[in-house]
Amino acid sequence: MARVCQLTGKRTRVGNNVSHANNKTKRKFFPNLQKKRFYMESTGEWITMKVATSAIKTINKNGVEATLLKAAERGTLSGRIVVSPK
Repeated sequence: MARVCQLTGKRTRVGNNVSHANNKTKRKFFPNLQKKRFYMESTGEWITMKVATSAIKTINKNGVEATLLKAAERGTLSGRIVVSPK
């Protein structure tokens, strides 16, 4: 499975390690992804998503269903998650 957040679309970035002598070598910056279960009150079921920790904070603040709807509007929602507005 790819290292991509299903909610925000965050993915691995590429950059450089820079030494004291200013030598540059390639490296990767991975998003802090966690596998997390969320309860959907409208359907009464649990969904499991692979999301970044920043997305978990947003879900805790706004609620899972509102955050999923906003992600679907932005077009960053990926995976087999089906969201229908009320």
